[in-house]
Amino acid sequence: MLKKIAFALLSVLSTAAVANASSDSAWNALFAKANGTCIGQSRMDTPEASAPVVFDDSVGKIAVMLRGKVGKNKPTVNLICLYDKKTGKASLEEFRWLGK
Repeated sequence: MLKKIAFALLSVLSTAAVANASSDSAWNALFAKANGTCIGQSRMDTPEASAPVVFDDSVGKIAVMLRGKVGKNKPTVNLICLYDKKTGKASLEEFRWLGK
């Protein structure tokens, strides 16, 4: 009986560790999807994008900062994009650094 309990406990613990780990390719795919969605919604011609900032699972968002121009002869704008990992939707807002 004790062996069955120990085996069941070991099985549960080993699968829990595997379930929480994500591969590098899975993270890269998620980052590519977030960047693509944010850049596509920004309508910028050739934006610069920051490295993704991943918030914890309770927030469920990835932030990407974008800088670029929307259209010819327009000033450069800075956008912050929040990508929702569950829905795949993004929300963009313009931001300005303090004092500028």
